[in-house]
Parts: sequence; C-alpha cells; structure tokens
Amino acid sequence: LPYAHLRSNLAIIRRRLNRPLTLSEKILYSHLCDPESQEIAPGSSFLKLQPDRVAIHDANATMALLQFMSAGIDKTALPTTIHTDHLTMAEGGSRAVPGDQGKQDLVAAKIKHKEVFEFLASASARFGIGFWKPGSGILHTILFENYVFPGGLLVGTDSHTPNAAGMAMLGIGVGGSDAVDAMTGLPWELPCPKVLGVRLTGKLNGWASSKDIICHLAGLISVTGGKGKIVEFFGPGVNTLGATAMATVGNMSAEIDLDALEPTINGPFTPDLSHPLSKLGQAVSENGWPKHLAASLVGSCTNSSYEDLMKVAGLLDQARAAGVKLKTPFYVLTGSEQIRATAEDAGFLTSVRDAGGIVLSSSCGPCVGQWNRQDVPKGEANSVISSFNRNFTGRHDGNPGTHSFVTSPEIATAFAFSGSLDFNPATDTISDGQGGAFKFEIPTGDQLPSTFNPGEWLYQAPLSDEKASKVEVKINSDSDRLQKLQPFTPWREGNAEDLTILIKVKGKCTTDHISPAGPWYDYRGHLDNISNNMLTGAENAFYPLPDHPRGIARHATTGQIEAVPVIARAYKAAGIKYCIIGHNNYGEGSSREHAALEPRYLGASIVIANGFARIHETNLKKQGMLPLTFADPEAWSKIQERDRVSVFGVEEMQPGKQLEMMVKSTDGSSWSTMLNHSYHSGQIPWLMHGSALNYVKSLKAGK
Repeated sequence: LPYAHLRSNLAIIRRRLNRPLTLSEKILYSHLCDPESQEIAPGSSFLKLQPDRVAIHDANATMALLQFMSAGIDKTALPTTIHTDHLTMAEGGSRAVPGDQGKQDLVAAKIKHKEVFEFLASASARFGIGFWKPGSGILHTILFENYVFPGGLLVGTDSHTPNAAGMAMLGIGVGGSDAVDAMTGLPWELPCPKVLGVRLTGKLNGWASSKDIICHLAGLISVTGGKGKIVEFFGPGVNTLGATAMATVGNMSAEIDLDALEPTINGPFTPDLSHPLSKLGQAVSENGWPKHLAASLVGSCTNSSYEDLMKVAGLLDQARAAGVKLKTPFYVLTGSEQIRATAEDAGFLTSVRDAGGIVLSSSCGPCVGQWNRQDVPKGEANSVISSFNRNFTGRHDGNPGTHSFVTSPEIATAFAFSGSLDFNPATDTISDGQGGAFKFEIPTGDQLPSTFNPGEWLYQAPLSDEKASKVEVKINSDSDRLQKLQPFTPWREGNAEDLTILIKVKGKCTTDHISPAGPWYDYRGHLDNISNNMLTGAENAFYPLPDHPRGIARHATTGQIEAVPVIARAYKAAGIKYCIIGHNNYGEGSSREHAALEPRYLGASIVIANGFARIHETNLKKQGMLPLTFADPEAWSKIQERDRVSVFGVEEMQPGKQLEMMVKSTDGSSWSTMLNHSYHSGQIPWLMHGSALNYVKSLKAGK
C-alpha cells in the first residue's frame, strides 16, 4: 500500500496550509500529483489527482473500454476492475419462482448477454484489467470485500462509489470518460470540494439503523446539498457504527442525535422527501399515494451486508413462529457471492424461502431497473418499498406510476407482513389469523460472521503482459450490442449560433430521464442504438404532464409532435443545429455518461440550464459539449418553443468569463442574457478538439 508516498505528500500539504485538516482533506490532498504547487481553493480550483484504483460496472464498462481502446494504449496505468452486476434482469410477478429465482435469472443473463460478457472478459484480459464474472456480486460489495483500504482514493463509474467510506477510503463517482483518463495514466481532475461536517452524537436504538441516518440527512440537505462537497461524519456517534454501517451511510451521502433518530422512509420519486416512520401513514393519506404495498425488496450495495441479512432473517423467523404470513411479494438480493454463500451457511436464505420470499441473484437487479414486473400494468399507480438507494420515477421497473419508498432492510421486511404503508412495527400489531395479535421484537444482527464462505470463485485475474498482448478483443462487426466509436468532430465557428430548441426540460431531470436504463442496458455498448432513448423520460415544459407524455417535442420544420430522439436524428440528418434547455440540477443521479454521449452523437452542441449535477456536467465537457448556466435563473421561464438561440464568444472563451446569449422570437423581437460556465484553462481544449479523448490523442501525437 502506498502509505509512505501518501505520508510524504501530506507533510508537504501540512506545511503549505498550516492548519488542521479533516480526514477527507488528508486523504484527498495526499493524492495530489503536485502537492508543492497545486492550488487548493475549495469551491473554485481544480485538483489534479492520482487515484489508487479504478472500478467500472458492466453497464458502463463497454463504452469505457471502447474509449480506452481508441486511445491506443496497451495496458491500464492504474489497477482496474470490471464488475458484471447491472445486466442481470430479475423476474417479477407471476413469473418469479418462490425460493431461488436468482439462479434462473443468472442463467438467462449469461445467455442473453453472452456477446457483451465475452467482450468484457477479452478486453479485460488484453488490457491488464481484473474481471469479476456474472454472479460474483455488486461492484461496491466486491470492492469492500477485496480492495478498499483506509486512506486510499478510489474512482468508480457509479454514483454510489462513496460506499468505500465505510473503510475510511475516499470513493468518488465518475463518468466513464473520467475513468478512462485515470486508466490511461492522466491526472484525474476534480473540482476542489468543500467539506460538510455532520456531527453524530448518541447511539442508534430501537428500530433505527444506519440507513436512517442518511435518509434523515437527505431530507435535511436535499439531493443538491452535497454538490461540490464531501460529507464527513464525526463525533462520538461515529464510534458506535461498524464498517458496514458506515458504508451504508457513505453509499448515499448538521448534527444528528442518534439517540433521538427514529426509522425514516424517503419517497416517493425522490430520495430527499423524508418521512419519520411515525408520520408516514399521515403523509400517504394526505397525498393520496397508494397505501397498499405491491412489493418489498431488500438488498443492493447499500444494504446487503451480513448484519442486514441477519436482521431480516430474524424478523422472518419471528413471523413464521407466530404463524404470520407475508402479505406482499418479498425479494432479497445478496451483495456478493461471498455474502450469498455465507448467508446460506447461516440459514438466513432458508428463512427467506420458508417465509415464501424470493432470493434473487447477487446483482443490482431492480435497484437499477432490471426488474421484469408482470403484476402491474405500465402507468398504473402502485407502491413498493425497498432498502435500495434511488427511487426516481420509473427507476426500478420503468413504470412512471410506481411510487417507490426507500428505507432500511428491517422496516422493508416488517412492512411486507403488513402489506400497507400505514404500519409502524415499533407500535402496531398484526393479526396472526387466529384471533391473536403479533408484534415484532426489535431485530438484532452481528456485524461479521465467525468466518466467511467465499462461495464459487468468479474472478478472472489480469494476465502477464506477454499473455495479454496475444489476446484478441471480441467484437462482432454486425453486432447490435457493440459498436466501435468514431471520434467526434472538433468545434466549428458558428456552432453556437441560430440554434433551434430541441426541448425545454421542466423539473427533475436525472440521467435516468435523459438515458433510461432497464431494457436499454442491452445497448450500452452501441451508441447509435442506445441514442434512441435520449430524453424519453424528460418532461417538456411546452407539453407538460399530466396532459402530455414524457419525451416528446415539436419538430421545428414539420410541426409534428414526435419523440425527442426521432426529432434529434432528423435535425442531425438535415444539418439543423440545436440546443437543449435544462432546468435545475440537470443530470443528477447515476453517473452514466451515455446521458452526455447521446446528445453529442445526435448533433447537440450546447446544454443550457439553471444548474448541473457535478458528474453530468463533467461528462458533457468530456464529450465536447458545452454546458452553460443562466446567470439569471428567471431567463429559463422566458424561453419559448420557437425561439432561436445564439451564444457569442465561445471561440474566445476564457475561465471565469461570461458568455452572452441572444434569443430571437418569431415576432422579430429579441432579448439577451448572460451565461456562466465552469471551464478552466485545461478543459477548454476538450471543447475545441471535439472531446477530451480527442485532445489526449492529439497530445500523444505531438500536435
């Protein structure tokens, strides 16, 4: 481990800053490429960093590897692993088999995605990358079991990479192009973050769990409260939490009194709508949300530890002993093959089967939209509860009518026996069907087992350089799943003038809305095919819900109302330049870079919004697009459907200097406003060369 080097760097930083440092600052600054001269200004400067390792999941790995291959480099510069956790579809409803449905799901995934898995395995072997095979587990759980170490810096192509915090490693979610930079040996750039301190006091008690800490915090600071910040927990309460509990908190990242904290349920449709358990029933009634639960799900990288599953099994055994039956379909996902095998040995999964629950595969499954539900028609309102970490519209099953609530594994399990969102296991009883009343006892669980069972070994280790050089990467030339990338064209003068507005997005627009998951995972390695989903989940301000469906717009030339990607393709073919207007915190959520690749591929040059999520803004820059923000947020409201937009001064753009936008209306009038950008001098060449990768290749070619 690189502790000697990190200590040396840290000594330089201590001398330079001459002030106390938080733990996250120590870790981050000790990984600076140039600790002597790097500007350190939280909130304004950009840090050039050298991570310790890179991790990529299969849904992003195809595109990341295709980009890495185009860079012409023989081996990754940093230790890198690829994890096959996103592409396994979980069957639901009547097609799900009580017991071990996950085994069947895994077999089906290996057949369906054979081409992609072979590509990932061969490319990993060729470029010195570790490859975790289907069924091995979820990226973050595998990292926690095998690679995470205190004081390290990890970058991963998933927004839940901070899971590594449970072992005092700094994990940061990035887009695929950022990961490629690190893999090629280039410094990885990060806007210098501020540190948001959260002091924990007291100790969790009763039904409260580590999941409730982050659910409560999300309600306090909202989904935008952590932008540009590292959330660091300190205080006496931290010492009462184990590693897996701290990983749960880090995975989803004021003062919080743990003694007074009660179980918390967040949702629906956003992870920062927080409800104390005692007030959930009232909120459900007041808002008219479906009270009946259609499903309860436990697992994900956030909550599938040994301790989590032990608590779940304990509740199941309590109910079974009292003769109480499940009233809601109950699904359990284990975080890794090691956790699955260890939980099997302990009898936890037997408890799930005996209760009538369904054991899914060790993968992301419904948490990332891989859930083939058969019980509810698309569009029908229904409620589900889970121990997952995201609950955006359509996130789990592609159904905009699904009201998803996020909570701890214990609460999700107890709710499965009530079948209703107005239940409080801390105070309420359930009928045992024989005239008696049953009340759950508070569940307990051990942090670690006496020994772990690794189960089936599903890891392909990197080859020697000699063997790796002889490996042929498998890509079928006529594949509809994989497509070699062509370089994007450099910026041309006039690209930002007289732009048609493709869509004016209204409200929350996550990367799930820009590039939906679910069945679209099949095309993550084929840019042309996956671009057919671009912005199909977004609400158009000119055609708002509920009177109009998502993902539609008006063709500026024909006047026809069509799907957004259909219009974008038509504009590209006709040479019509266009821009996208976003709203607030545009591109929050998942780190998927396809949300930036697709508009770039279909001809968009600029996205203008009131604000961007950090990862998505960087992804747009990396792909040669220009993300801009309104200096006056009220300007968003003034833009009309048939307006034409021009942005001046792009070719002379400088760090910190605003650009002027002029908007021409159909009546001949015009108005202007100023736009901000966050480019520094090292990023502007990405735009001018057409992408960051183009710029890297030009540097290597000496141009």
